[in-house]
Amino acid sequence: MILIRKVKDEFGWLGNMSPYPVKHNGMTYRTTEALFQALRFDDEEIKEAIREQKSPMAAKMKAKKNKDRMVVVPLSGEDLEIMRLVLRLKLLQHPILRDDLLATADEEIVEDCTKRSSGSGLFWGAALRNGEWIGENWLGLLWMELRNELKQGFEGEADHTASLTI
Repeated sequence: MILIRKVKDEFGWLGNMSPYPVKHNGMTYRTTEALFQALRFDDEEIKEAIREQKSPMAAKMKAKKNKDRMVVVPLSGEDLEIMRLVLRLKLLQHPILRDDLLATADEEIVEDCTKRSSGSGLFWGAALRNGEWIGENWLGLLWMELRNELKQGFEGEADHTASLTI
């Protein structure tokens, strides 16, 4: 099992706080977390304020401060689509990560939220409780979905990004 915990851990690159900038609509975001948060809004000033933040946590906090102006409901189907997009952009723009993802083989990927006590942890991740993983683990599921897309494209083509499109 592959656990997403801290950015500095072996699989920290799978987390949205990891320092992999992504471009979207001609703009560069320092992390997928910043882009993910910005895409929950349609107000350009708020999106830019989020994009300008120096850290992914600051971007998240800026989004939380403007939560009443979000046009995407957190933890909704549309939120999942945004996360799928930002993860796909991360893979497309950082080819080494495609190889790293494929190297995880068929291991289950889980965002470990065991030490978090509140919030959306059990939607995006899971927590180990009495020896069992409890939670929806959408971040892990999306990574495994993208890994399967890469594998399918890789089997018959020299360029294994062919099936990984936006």
